[in-house]
Amino acid sequence: MATRTPSDVDGLQRAVIDAVLPVVDGGRFAVKAIAGEPMRIQAHCFTDGHDVLRVMLRWRTEGDTAVQEVEMALEGNDEWSAAFTPPVPGRYFYTVVAWVDHFESWRHELTRRVDDDDIRIAALVGAELIEDAAKRAKAADRIQLAAWAKQLRKHQGDAPALKALALDEVPAALARRYPDRQRATSFATELPLVADRERARFSTWYELFPRSASDQPGKHGTFKDVEQRLPYIAEMGFDVLYFPPIHPIGRVKRKGRNNALTAEPGDVGSPWAIGAAEGGHKDILPELGTPEDFRALVLKARELGLEIAMDIAFQCAPDHPYVQAHPEWFRWRPDGTVQYAENPPKKYQDIYPFNFETEDWRALWQELKSVFDHWIGQGVTIFRVDNPHTKAFPFWEWAITAIKREHPEVLFLAEAFTRPKVMHRLAKLGYSQSYTYFTWRNTKQELTEYFTELSQGPGKDYFRPNAWPNTPDILSEHLHAGGRPIFALRLVLAATLSSNYGLYGPAYELLDNAPRSPGSEEYLNSEKYQLRHWGEWDVARPDSLAQFIAKINGIRRDNPALQSNHSLRFVGTDNDQLIAYAKQTADGDNLILSIVNLDPHNTQSGWVTLDASILSLNQESQYEVHDLLSDQRFTWQGWRNFVILDPRQSPAHVFRVRRRQHNEQSFDNFA
Repeated sequence: MATRTPSDVDGLQRAVIDAVLPVVDGGRFAVKAIAGEPMRIQAHCFTDGHDVLRVMLRWRTEGDTAVQEVEMALEGNDEWSAAFTPPVPGRYFYTVVAWVDHFESWRHELTRRVDDDDIRIAALVGAELIEDAAKRAKAADRIQLAAWAKQLRKHQGDAPALKALALDEVPAALARRYPDRQRATSFATELPLVADRERARFSTWYELFPRSASDQPGKHGTFKDVEQRLPYIAEMGFDVLYFPPIHPIGRVKRKGRNNALTAEPGDVGSPWAIGAAEGGHKDILPELGTPEDFRALVLKARELGLEIAMDIAFQCAPDHPYVQAHPEWFRWRPDGTVQYAENPPKKYQDIYPFNFETEDWRALWQELKSVFDHWIGQGVTIFRVDNPHTKAFPFWEWAITAIKREHPEVLFLAEAFTRPKVMHRLAKLGYSQSYTYFTWRNTKQELTEYFTELSQGPGKDYFRPNAWPNTPDILSEHLHAGGRPIFALRLVLAATLSSNYGLYGPAYELLDNAPRSPGSEEYLNSEKYQLRHWGEWDVARPDSLAQFIAKINGIRRDNPALQSNHSLRFVGTDNDQLIAYAKQTADGDNLILSIVNLDPHNTQSGWVTLDASILSLNQESQYEVHDLLSDQRFTWQGWRNFVILDPRQSPAHVFRVRRRQHNEQSFDNFA
């Protein structure tokens, strides 16, 4: 390592900027934020000796040379803080500058001086500093500052009065506008930040297969059938309606029911086997309707507060037009056949993956990006991407950055149930949200460790979890035998632990728990390979969980504490079948305490212990807990209180906490 010489540095730059936070991999990747919401930035800054620093947060919009500045405040231990609010979705950059401020250092020293002669000399020193500031000031301000300096030079009699004049805050505020920043230290780099719209932070997803939306058994559903289902979905409180692929389905190597290798006449195949004579990724399966029908559905959904999310699966059926037009985009085997997709022991004979090592990779990249461009043109602004971890990482970084530069409102959900570092890399590359391991986290210890990592670990600045209790691919073994209580408690966990969650319906609300074989995560008669008829889609059906889902989603909508993850803190219980955790808004106005019985078969009871960091109360304080699920209200006292939960009645308490007012007759918000 080369030794730095005096010529390499400016010896008069005394301010040190040791760190700027948050930062992802030293600035290699962007921190994530929400447009319209303050983004807090921290800097570790100091200097030698006892001089006073001034520290500025600087930020700008990508492509704009105009820089905004916010003064940072010292919070202690040489840690400075300030916030800026990215006004609209887009890409931004921020950094920090700091300098030794001789004017502020002079005022700080003067406050401690008591000797008359010291005060008089100090006033002369200050006059020089103020005169320097006047030279940098605008015309009107220059006159005022020069007058102040002149007074300090003339007023050399009464030392206490002179000190008061020197410490006058009104002219001092004027002088601060014109600091000497010639020796300012700038942080080594501008750090990137991507601001998304609010739905990236808080969303409630419902997945359905449009082809199963018909009200007649055995009849292929259409987009018009889905239109009839929209009020049902909206009434349950969802805001994102997600479709599996809606493209033409391949006929070559088509899978039959329950993933049979040979399709029978009338079998509809897997929507993920994309492409046939009718077209590919930019086309619609004719049985679903026309492009006009799709656009009408997108508009109708928006009227009800729903956004349509599309599945993007970059893979092809053997008869996809790409296979004939661009054979170089696929991996050919020595026997002259194309390598189909495999994840041993699973085999997907009906799917050809793209070869991202093709010599024609630039054309492949452009074509795949154009698929997103096409559907954005049809009104889609949310994409769930299938298995992104099996595609080249540089492609995602390029494509997502380019798309969001043109359409900053677009959001991407990464469907990648894979190794943690790979999932985190995808989030760093630009994915707005990410699937999680929630589906396989069941015990109190597993849930506590995992969601503490998600909300407080290094990934909190870029990895936004989206928790799903089921998907068309995953019928968790935990759901097989727990009946209605297990579906209810897993729903509460997903909806209150994570601000983004989703479920696959109507399978979930209708408690579909039959596996293809004992211990399998595959559904029996999986909708991936056949039409399903779900009967009457009615929120009030007695055999449905729909009303409970609507209640949970209403609680999420009405309580801002549940709309983000940063404040999640787990709470002690003396029973490992009870898990408790709290979320609250930054101002403390909304505090939600959730307590869930993890045992779907038995009543569980125990003591819940809240700590001072959550309650800010003493052991004698009383407060109200209002169960938003049952509408029951209880008065609790102190930190330790008793709960009992029968899963057949309700698997959880979702408490809104309010403390008692001074008149002891009512309760106010927990501010």
